[in-house]
Amino acid sequence: MTQFLHRWFGRGWLSLGYLFLYIPIVVLVVFSFNSSRQDMVWSGFSLQWYAALASDTEIISGFGLSLRIALLTACGSVILGTFAAFVLDRYQRFKGRTLFTGMVSAPLVMPEVIIGLSLLLMLVSVQKMFGFPERGLVTIWLGHTLLGMAYATVVVQSRLQEMNKSLEEAAMDLGCRPFQVFFLVTLPNIKQALGSAWLLTFTLSLDDVVLSAFLSGPGSSTMPIVIFSRARLGLDPRVNAVAALTILVVSIGVIASSLYIARAERLRSKQLAAAAKG
Repeated sequence: MTQFLHRWFGRGWLSLGYLFLYIPIVVLVVFSFNSSRQDMVWSGFSLQWYAALASDTEIISGFGLSLRIALLTACGSVILGTFAAFVLDRYQRFKGRTLFTGMVSAPLVMPEVIIGLSLLLMLVSVQKMFGFPERGLVTIWLGHTLLGMAYATVVVQSRLQEMNKSLEEAAMDLGCRPFQVFFLVTLPNIKQALGSAWLLTFTLSLDDVVLSAFLSGPGSSTMPIVIFSRARLGLDPRVNAVAALTILVVSIGVIASSLYIARAERLRSKQLAAAAKG
């Protein structure tokens, strides 16, 4: 009886946690189809706010800018994070390791306000000296990549620690050079972690407000900044519509990635089982 109560108590708390997290998202999506402009007053099903997005140049421009920055950020973060994780995992002792580890980990614990202000001051000084870069896509991308690289390093490093290093040693014994081992053995074995890191950094960049607010310039407002500025003046039903579309895009990406990772894991298990039999 006690075990039964403990099990249902745990399930109850877990269910409450999921409801607390996801009910606001469900409500937002539902009211994006509301024909009324008033919040939380349902007056009928309508697609008018989705149609209104087609003429809202500010949101469309902000979404396009956010999407470009998120794609660039995800790719840059995964590349830099992979190299940083490889160095930290494979080279246990080198001069400046402690400083390097601290620099990689600092964005994880540093408030984004401090990071954004520091980058703003640095980029303003650089712009005064060289006339470049103007605040906009490049500066926002630099800030997002700085933050995303730290997260990507954690994800990739955890996979490298679990990886069977004997595979790399066997490749070296067979005559592969270090860069060949990295690209032919290491990367294929951590591709699932790379995909997870890419999705994580893409999502972090797509919805970042603080860094984007510090590093954006005139005419370079990302979608979260546009939504935040409108929310301060009262919720616009078009904001609900664009948020619902964003949720749809992210959900499709997560589902596709999960299916790909599951398929790759099954294939890898079959290959290992076949190798063990052989």
